[in-house]
Amino acid sequence: MNSRGIHVQSVDKSFGRGQARTVVLKKTDFVAETGLLTMLVGPSGCGKTTLLSIIAGTLHADGGAIEVLGQRLDKMGANAVAKFRSRNLGFIFQQFNLIPTLTAAENVSVPLVIQGFGYRYAERKAREVLEWVGLEDHVNFLPAKMSGGQQQRVAIARALVHEPPIILCDEPTSSLDSENGQHVMTLLRKAATQKDRLVLVVTHDNRTYGFADHMSEMEDGKIFRTLTTHEEILRHHPPGS
Repeated sequence: MNSRGIHVQSVDKSFGRGQARTVVLKKTDFVAETGLLTMLVGPSGCGKTTLLSIIAGTLHADGGAIEVLGQRLDKMGANAVAKFRSRNLGFIFQQFNLIPTLTAAENVSVPLVIQGFGYRYAERKAREVLEWVGLEDHVNFLPAKMSGGQQQRVAIARALVHEPPIILCDEPTSSLDSENGQHVMTLLRKAATQKDRLVLVVTHDNRTYGFADHMSEMEDGKIFRTLTTHEEILRHHPPGS
């Protein structure tokens, strides 16, 4: 296996017991590599977010192998997984999850402060990353004073500030209009290709499919098709389709 990527093999996951048991993932295989923007797409309820949560180590699989950056998360204890996650993963969500009483710079500083870095260093790094996402004039703004697109860019900066090798995104554009969604996806693709990161985007927003370098299509708890080139993705999902 490539130690720089994500490799999931034969993962199962169900919820509930007996007649109430719902099978969500069925011997699911999935691969994502560093330096690419990979999309995991499919209809609501197909298992995308469950698979993302298992990759993030916030949800346990019932069976199978989960290797992230060469580490078998399914073989690690809860504390080790939490430490691995804090150092190596950044998260971006549909809802921006910003702390309303903190400025943009303070929100972005949070991951570094949690890891024990001093406030001055954390704030300096936060300002650098906010400049990278085009918000150098908004470092002292509270979330309520920013648009949805600006808040999502703050969330991107927060995910990037501790320089994790993997960024996991759960429906990052679904609550944005087309223009802001395009801006957010441009930044995410830039983060993958310029910084040699693995960016994994879970989405059913077909307006964004043209940004993908690699796409896995999911239905009923399994990957049914993988598209491995940008040209192949556009052939199966032409703009405006």
